[in-house]
Amino acid sequence: MSTKQRMISPADLETLATVPDAAKPTAMWLWLNLDPLGRGRMNPNWLSGAMWPTLDLTPSQVDEHLVLLAEAGFLTTFIAPDPSTRESAEWILLLHPLRVDLRDTRISTPEPPPHLSHGIPMAVGGGGRARGRAGARGSARERARAQVRAEDAARADAWDAVQRDREVLAERPERPAVLDAPPMFCDEHMPHGAGQKKCGPCRDRRLLRDEWLARRVYEDRLAGWQEQQDEHEEVWDDEVF
Repeated sequence: MSTKQRMISPADLETLATVPDAAKPTAMWLWLNLDPLGRGRMNPNWLSGAMWPTLDLTPSQVDEHLVLLAEAGFLTTFIAPDPSTRESAEWILLLHPLRVDLRDTRISTPEPPPHLSHGIPMAVGGGGRARGRAGARGSARERARAQVRAEDAARADAWDAVQRDREVLAERPERPAVLDAPPMFCDEHMPHGAGQKKCGPCRDRRLLRDEWLARRVYEDRLAGWQEQQDEHEEVWDDEVF
């Protein structure tokens, strides 16, 4: 990490406008702790340890924030040899680093490819300051997308397996509730009714029949809802998702 004093201007803060709020603290930490040119190793495990206790983030959370920052155009990544081991490694490159006095400053991180260096603001003492836009997203975004696609495919395969295991059984038709309902008319006027003549017992039988049918419809719907709940609980118990 660099201990060089950084200078934050209103224009610098404007670059955070497109950064999601969840990733803004990470962006600020990278501004203040990567080297004066905004470079550092792309290593979520190391970054997570270096951020603590200022930021209490797990390596997976750091990786998610780096993806968000790449999406917002705040940073990108590039591949270059590690100066200490000469092995290829992935590096972070901030597209809008803060102004830093580079006098008497030694930079040990590798140079990014020319197409990434173009338009990156220069530090004080580095020959001027120019701002530009960079469209590169970096490999962190691609890794996140690949992980999401793999998880979606695994869930789809698990659901297909459950569907294949289910046997479609022929169900016997249910008996219509109306066949079991109480009679519509009184004993004297069954089965055709009293015609134009008003009959109190027939009225009572119809009210009783209507109440019975309404109760039966409710019971059938309640039973169907409970069956659906039982099916959902079985799916979760089998850890389909």
